[in-house]
Amino acid sequence: MVQRDFTLTNTNLDNETSRRYLHIITWGCQMNVYDSNRMVDLLRPLGYKVTDKAEQADVLILNTCHIRDKATEKVFSELGRLKQIKEYRNQLGNPTLIAVAGCVAQAEGNIILQRAPYVDIVLGPQTYHRLPKMILEVARQSGSIIETDFPVESKFDFLPIPQENTGYSAFLTIQEGCDKFCSFCVVPYTRGAEVSRPVQTILDEATHLCSIGVKEITLLGQNVNAYHGEGPDGNIWNLARLAEKLSTLPELSRIRYTTSHPRDMDDSLINAHRDLPALMPFLHLPVQSGSDRILKAMNRGHTADEYRKIIDKLRKARPDIALSSDFIVGHPGENLKDFEDTMQLVRDVQFSQTFSFKYSPRPGTAAAISMHQVREEEKDARLQALQALLREQQDQFNQNTVGRTIPILFVGKGRKQGQITGKSPYLQAVHIQGDTSLIGRECQVRIDKSLTNSLSGTLV
Repeated sequence: MVQRDFTLTNTNLDNETSRRYLHIITWGCQMNVYDSNRMVDLLRPLGYKVTDKAEQADVLILNTCHIRDKATEKVFSELGRLKQIKEYRNQLGNPTLIAVAGCVAQAEGNIILQRAPYVDIVLGPQTYHRLPKMILEVARQSGSIIETDFPVESKFDFLPIPQENTGYSAFLTIQEGCDKFCSFCVVPYTRGAEVSRPVQTILDEATHLCSIGVKEITLLGQNVNAYHGEGPDGNIWNLARLAEKLSTLPELSRIRYTTSHPRDMDDSLINAHRDLPALMPFLHLPVQSGSDRILKAMNRGHTADEYRKIIDKLRKARPDIALSSDFIVGHPGENLKDFEDTMQLVRDVQFSQTFSFKYSPRPGTAAAISMHQVREEEKDARLQALQALLREQQDQFNQNTVGRTIPILFVGKGRKQGQITGKSPYLQAVHIQGDTSLIGRECQVRIDKSLTNSLSGTLV
């Protein structure tokens, strides 16, 4: 769905004028991937077919993320390229619509239209269920449309169930928004308050996904373990109870969830890792820092030792569980002692994989206006040291898998001839020499070798 390079030539334009094409460029988290897929579902009844060629598309959608550094400028840079496509297609008599969706659209709505007046639609993450109506309105009248409010109705009430098999692994959003207001994060402002979908709608979507071949579902939410949806019995269900119900679907062999917050990691969810074989022994639990002083400045609501105690409980409940996390270095006010506390937490916990970043200011957040910003060269040095330690731990974890026989869910062809690739329970990429008939099946594989970003093995 993502393609940024294009060549403006006549041969790239489809001659079937009755068919409409849609091209979506997706940045950011898995929830954006899910949202992009749902936009495809919404526009399919209008006759739109996905193309990986931007210059072929009648509708170009840029689904944006506001988390990373310089996110807004990256959007405008990409829009400049899409503008060239739009102008060229318009010269050939092929009207083209550009839409900007996602978190940058939510945060920068009016600015986008001021700086890029050729954009036709700006819509936030909570309004994309209105996209078909917006496209029809733009087609009927000149001018742009901006919808970045937080509507009373839930977008999920208006979304069709996915119709096409997108593979053997699928994302399913169950919760959106955040009430935590961490000092560095814009999510409460771009995604809104925490909202959970009703249990039955999730079960219906999961059941349908299984009916079209999905074997593994990853439950998504900004604070997915804060899930509190209304159950079919009228009671409020938490994530543990939802996972227990999903695990009864006979075709569903694997359940994952992301992203979690330590404050919402309760005993029922920890016990679910012990009791539910379908719940994978892998957890992404961001801690951000190992310094209590910085955790307080971040407004995380937990201490480093409280995080350690959660990990101890998880490992007692599920000894083979693998852990992933997020880290931010150079948060305003962080000194060398704070950074060393983070390094010590990493040494204590031992992670299988992680994401680590330098702090970068997000407009409108508390940390952005702090007078105690850390110098860039200090952030660079700390990030390099942290990533070296994290990489060492990841390599060691992968190396410890060598010689073991573990179940692998094969999801597609590998890069080399005769190779197929899959995922371990610990979210490692694994490839073997094998027949494509194994794709979609979970098979026992002996791990023979640990490579830079994957494992290789032999079918047992």
